[in-house]
Amino acid sequence: MYAVIQTGGKQYRVSEGDVVRVELLEKDPKQAVTFEQVLLVGTDADVKVGQPTVAGAKVEAEVIRHGRGKKVTIFKKKKTTTYQRTQGHRQHFTEVRIKGITA
Repeated sequence: MYAVIQTGGKQYRVSEGDVVRVELLEKDPKQAVTFEQVLLVGTDADVKVGQPTVAGAKVEAEVIRHGRGKKVTIFKKKKTTTYQRTQGHRQHFTEVRIKGITA
């Protein structure tokens, strides 16, 4: 069984036992999280598509850890002037393990 959930403005395809990095959540490690914005639930034989969400569907997960991603370097330059700027960014994330999908 798999599901498509929406969190942090992004959509993720998850199934039971998956470890997924999502946008930062305000939960402590080893705490339970419930994703209620489930857009699609599917099995080998059947697919339920929500309009916009599937009624009564939930995805249960557990927070593993919080962290920061790899550094992304932003470099701006204009060739005719002496303009150049360098900036870095590391995005915060929360790693969750999917415990179960109910539909």
